[in-house]
Amino acid sequence: MLIEWIKAFHVMAVISWMAGMLYLPRLMVYHAEAQTGSVQSETFKIMERRLLKGIINPAMIATWVLGLYLAWAIYGFKGGWLHGKILLVVILSGIHGILVGRVRAFAEDRNDKSARYYRIINEVPALLMVGIVILVIVKPF
Repeated sequence: MLIEWIKAFHVMAVISWMAGMLYLPRLMVYHAEAQTGSVQSETFKIMERRLLKGIINPAMIATWVLGLYLAWAIYGFKGGWLHGKILLVVILSGIHGILVGRVRAFAEDRNDKSARYYRIINEVPALLMVGIVILVIVKPF
């Protein structure tokens, strides 16, 4: 019964993390187009910081902690699909780190990336999610 609860909280954490990872770069697209120092820019700074610290960071930590426990308790860290999934989650975590750096850059008014850059990076978490879900559900290897 405990495993089922852990799975449920893991799925909720993943959903929260992905929601934030899909929304934050979209905010950055608009922020990159806003005039530095404008009311709009300052509002985006607040939104980005709150989203990151209030939702994305805690959800990522919960995803990792619960996911690693499940990988150990259920699968003993065995299975090619599991190794592939973990690799994609590591890459997603790297994108998370890049976004943390971009939030800091915006907060310090030193963004050097275009709105196009954020449009492109906005697609990466979605592509990783597709791969992760296929590995978890289909377990192709």
